Amino acid sequence: MRVLLTGSSGWLGRFLAPRLRAAGHEVTGLDVAAGIDTDVIGTVADRPLIDRLFAERGIEAVIHGGALHKPDIVRYPNQAFIDVNVSGTLNLLEAAVAAKASRFVFTSTTSLMISSAIREGQASAAVWIDESLAPLEPRNIYGVTKLAAEQICRLIQVEHGLPVLILRTGRFFPEEDDTHLALSGENMKANELLHRRLTVEDAAEAHLVALDRAPELGFGTFILSAPTPFVPGDVEELKADAPTVIARYFPDAADLYARRGWSLPGSIDRVYDAGHAERVLGFRCRTGFAEMLAALRQNAPLPVAHDPAYISPKE
Repeated sequence: MRVLLTGSSGWLGRFLAPRLRAAGHEVTGLDVAAGIDTDVIGTVADRPLIDRLFAERGIEAVIHGGALHKPDIVRYPNQAFIDVNVSGTLNLLEAAVAAKASRFVFTSTTSLMISSAIREGQASAAVWIDESLAPLEPRNIYGVTKLAAEQICRLIQVEHGLPVLILRTGRFFPEEDDTHLALSGENMKANELLHRRLTVEDAAEAHLVALDRAPELGFGTFILSAPTPFVPGDVEELKADAPTVIARYFPDAADLYARRGWSLPGSIDRVYDAGHAERVLGFRCRTGFAEMLAALRQNAPLPVAHDPAYISPKE
């Protein structure tokens, strides 16, 4: 298929574009920054550019991964988030409908599911998060605009029948967390594989699966995260004493961590359940906490990318 990939110079794009081409797709990469997989430099907020790309490139499918993200809040005004994340998504959807494209995959975020109360860990138990969580009360302009874009995706699918799949990805960024600095970046990423992270390779593969399944499924929203070992019955103890719960599932985790000078999380305040993606989309992340521990046992390279010097190409 002739696929338009937005955000082609970004972290996901640099893994996704080669995978698409290897699968036999003809990819047009669109990004505001230059990159090896970017064919056209421009913004999704530019409707004439989007219309021209669909006409000139014969676009048959869209993977919309381009966006302003949470770290961009300190660099861009609210209006920029609306222009890119909301209006830009509408531009692509309407162009896809006009071109009679066969499918649309939207890269969303689990961040839009996290209210201020969840973020601050006010509950006495970890919050079990799946696609049924409601009401959704995003805590910042990033989450608000991504949720609005999801709703536009839903509306366009209802009104025009364009197959649309929404992928709410957990964390897969390579840089340091911009708010949690108590642990080293690799230690933090390892911990997050228990309940809120996936590898960028798994994120890219999920988009390939969604591209293939979209016409069959029609519409769907899916959380993407490494398979959690936990079950809903663990939520109270996870909040009060996470190491004890982790030890039940992974008896040698504490020792493996100690050898590296790492710390297990003392408390876990949320758990992303990616079971719906496995059951309906047919996708399950290959890498999780078990694979991280296997790497530690074997003194092998860690299965998550960590680059504290990473800077978004657009910056």
